[in-house]
Amino acid sequence: MATHGLITDVRARWEGWAGVPVSFPATGEVNVVVAPDSGLCPPGWVGVVTLEGAGIATAPSRPSAAAVRAALDTLPVGARPAPDAVRGALPVAEVLGPAALAYVSAEGFRPRAAPARVPVERLPARHADLARLAELASREEVGEASLDGITSPAFAVRDGGRVVAAAGYERWPGGVAHVCVLTGARWRGRGLARTTASAAVAHALAAGLVPQWRARVPASRSVAAALGFRELGTQVSLLLADAPGTGAGRG
Repeated sequence: MATHGLITDVRARWEGWAGVPVSFPATGEVNVVVAPDSGLCPPGWVGVVTLEGAGIATAPSRPSAAAVRAALDTLPVGARPAPDAVRGALPVAEVLGPAALAYVSAEGFRPRAAPARVPVERLPARHADLARLAELASREEVGEASLDGITSPAFAVRDGGRVVAAAGYERWPGGVAHVCVLTGARWRGRGLARTTASAAVAHALAAGLVPQWRARVPASRSVAAALGFRELGTQVSLLLADAPGTGAGRG
């Protein structure tokens, strides 16, 4: 898939996840819609996704959408899709992100072959050894990885019989494979994230899916880049200061 085709494809996916009709506008602008059931963010939040300099935003109600539009109008064209600019222009109580959104096509994928001494094992998604892997990282890292949400097989590396790194993906609507990777703290810097993630991405591409990598941590973003992923934009979820409680969601 050519770069232009990949961008068009990815934009179409996010437009669909908004839950209501919306499209990415011209570069430098953001289209805001009311979407109480948006897949861009948790329920009750404002979700903003920017791809290649243009953004879409979903708000849970008409008043919140009006507040977002008014805030965007105070920003110069070109700055409006920037997550920090949007956040700074609104009364925000909580923030999730921003996270970089990266994607790879079959043509752009750079697989990482596992060394002979580091075999990659295929495990069921809910294997008990994956739960034990979570004990080797911080709670924040485990939450960021979201390995417990994968729907694909897990691709794992062991050390001394224990799983110390694993990757898989959660299949999202529209044929997107959301890649999830976790490596135990003591085993980082050995290329295990690239090795396990490469196996997961290869599996997703073979299934005809579009691999997606969402990350905030520079080390995770570097792994994605090493595998050929290209960062196309960002995602941020904002809970406005006067908004009701939160819930779980794709954001």
